[in-house]
Amino acid sequence: MSRRRFLKAAAVIGAGAASRAIGSPAAAFAQQNVARQDTAKAGPPRSATTRPIRILLAGYAPPNNGFSLSLKRIGERIQTKFGKDVDVKYLYNILDLGYKGEDLPWLVEDGVLTMAYQSSSYFTEQIPDLGIADLPFLFSDTTTARAAMDGRFGSTLAQRMEAKGNYRILGWFENGFRHISNRLRPIHTPPDMKGMTIRVLPSKVQERTFELLGAMPRIMDLSELLPAIKAGTIDAQENPFSNTTTYGVHKFHKFHTASNHFYLSRPIFFNKTQFDAWPKELQEEMRAAVRDAVGFQRALHVKEEEDAMVDIKKEGGTIVELTPEEHQKFVDAVKPIYGEARGQYDRELLMLAKI
Repeated sequence: MSRRRFLKAAAVIGAGAASRAIGSPAAAFAQQNVARQDTAKAGPPRSATTRPIRILLAGYAPPNNGFSLSLKRIGERIQTKFGKDVDVKYLYNILDLGYKGEDLPWLVEDGVLTMAYQSSSYFTEQIPDLGIADLPFLFSDTTTARAAMDGRFGSTLAQRMEAKGNYRILGWFENGFRHISNRLRPIHTPPDMKGMTIRVLPSKVQERTFELLGAMPRIMDLSELLPAIKAGTIDAQENPFSNTTTYGVHKFHKFHTASNHFYLSRPIFFNKTQFDAWPKELQEEMRAAVRDAVGFQRALHVKEEEDAMVDIKKEGGTIVELTPEEHQKFVDAVKPIYGEARGQYDRELLMLAKI
């Protein structure tokens, strides 16, 4: 871990600590360095093996958001089951501490956080195989998508994440189908996007998708999105409707298109070293808690999408519902990316994705 990461990690630990202060940044750096050396020599950290076992759950959404409520559901189940043997804490939105969404993977991998969720696109540089889940129009509907993520497709992606990082993947939250919003004009077909600058997640597949649609994609972290929209330095963005309203984008973008171009999931990932050091009973209960929370979060997501569409219209926004013919023009425009995918991903992934 770099010095910058150590100092940032100290801030997270300080925010999550219930009973003691961290002290100066220099002291925090030294403390974390010693802890890291001890872990390398002696195995998992004491916080994962001595009572109470300390569990820090984190995300990047407001406390009343479905993802945060799902974290709370997981933590409360564990706290109720194990009582004083565990100490569960929450950091619902690390953006409030000055972090970026892209920091969550390393904060978990390096053991600063116990668990977090994050859109799979954020892992595609470290684990390129996850890019197959970013392909446009991969799933026709939510039922099909959930079945894939809960089946062999999702389990294979989880195995590949665990093979290339210090992660233990217990399930997939639903980010869901994504839609385009912009400040310029209604979008009915790809030519309407020509020349638009659009924010995308850190994914080469997503970047390529919008190039094929005629837009000019800009990779940008969530923490940078709203300032860029307010400044008018980007024209468009893509998100589930619920994200668009949660982040306040609908107050600046009038034009929305229900494009359903990507279906994204958010892996629920734990620090592998810590998780594997827990007693088996705690591991099994955590797996059960995550399975329960996945169903809970997905149900909330459906309602959040419905509410978000109402909020968009209340703000004066318009939502274009594509006709089948208009939808097909988007599908046709991105067809070249599937030919490229056949040369990029292995046979197993292509088969599971039905490509």
